[in-house]
Parts: sequence; structure tokens; C-alpha cells
Amino acid sequence: MAQILIIEDDDRIRETTGLLLEDEGYDVVGAASGEDGLAAFERAPAACVIVDLMLPGMNGFDCCRELRKRSDVPIIMLTARTDPFDVVAGLEAGADDYVTKPFHAKELTARVRALLRRARAGGGSETTPRKVIRFGDVEVRVDEGVVLKGQSAITLTKTEFRLLCKMAEHPGRLFSREALLDKVWGYSYLGDGKLVDAHVHRLRAKVEDDPSNPKHVVTVRGLGYKVVT
Repeated sequence: MAQILIIEDDDRIRETTGLLLEDEGYDVVGAASGEDGLAAFERAPAACVIVDLMLPGMNGFDCCRELRKRSDVPIIMLTARTDPFDVVAGLEAGADDYVTKPFHAKELTARVRALLRRARAGGGSETTPRKVIRFGDVEVRVDEGVVLKGQSAITLTKTEFRLLCKMAEHPGRLFSREALLDKVWGYSYLGDGKLVDAHVHRLRAKVEDDPSNPKHVVTVRGLGYKVVT
């Protein structure tokens, strides 16, 4: 039984969400603050963490960053904000996905299932026609889940690794945001382009020499992204 950690200061939302997930067969642990959530994660690392952005004390952005320092656990952030900047900032803080309040039960459980399914499958790509992929000074060892830039290892989240592998396995091939949502996140009908954009931005910061002028993970304006060797 997978354990889900819910970090949410609103008792009603935390308890309702917990009951919802328990009905789906998950073991749920709740925390009312970022500090308590991190302590709970240290005691018993969860399989997935749901974090509200608007927390007392340590906010959700900082909580995501601290979780990311400790683990590549799948993170879903809850937000009542509709400002795209806040959504992107949350994703760039390390979240894998987000759900906007008020949310539908089926939407949240579908996203939890998809992230856990990917985590169980491992960080690598579903298909590995090339075991080692190289572009520029970057080497992706698909089977090992390792990425090197020069001689130094790069730390990627599982989502970032899957995104990189999916594009790099087919150099020069254009991937629309919808295709990447389907291939990497597994739910194109639920996600939106901000998920892809934010993760590409984080990926560039790690693999490009000059992220503001990318040479390898490039944008095809209005269409999507591709990896250029």
C-alpha cells in the first residue's frame, strides 16, 4: 500500500483529501505545515507528496525545494492561485505536477496514480533504442539513470530524466507539448503546456552551457521542443 503525505494547513481540505485517497487504497499521512511535513517525510518517506503552496511559516515553494534536496519523490502541489507565474514557480521549485483548487476527486486520484505508476516503472524511458545517448558534452546512460555533463554527474528528477530521454532518443524529432504530456506524464487529457514548459526550463538549466541561449534542448516556436545533437 503506497503512502501519500498531504501537507495542507486547511484541516477540512487535508482530511477530505485524505479520506478520498484512503478510499482509493492508499495509506495517508497528514501535516498542517511545511516543517511538520518535512519531519513526517524524514520519519517515513512517502511514495508521493501533495503540498499546498499557501502554508503558514515555510511556504509550499520552500517545502518543495527542501523535499527535492532529500528525494526525487513525486510531488503534486495544490494551488488556489490562477497566476501562471505562481504555477510555473511551483513547478520550478521541484513539483512534478499541480492541481488547482477547487479540484475534482477523479482528477487528483488520476494524477496520483499516474505519478506512482511512473515511479514504480523507474526513472528511465519506456523504450530504450539507444542505451547511451550523447549530445554536446552531455551523456545520458539510459539504463543506469545517469546523466553526465563533461565528467560531472547531473542530478535530475525522475520527470526531468524521462523528459530528456524521450526527446534525446529521437534527436531532431519535434515533440508537441501534448505529445510530451502523454509520453512523460501519462495524462495529456488532464495536463497543460505549463507543465512541459517549466520542466524544459529546469532541464536546460542543468544541461545547457547557456540556458538562455540553448543549443541542444530547443524550442520550435508555437509547436514544441526537440533535442539537437
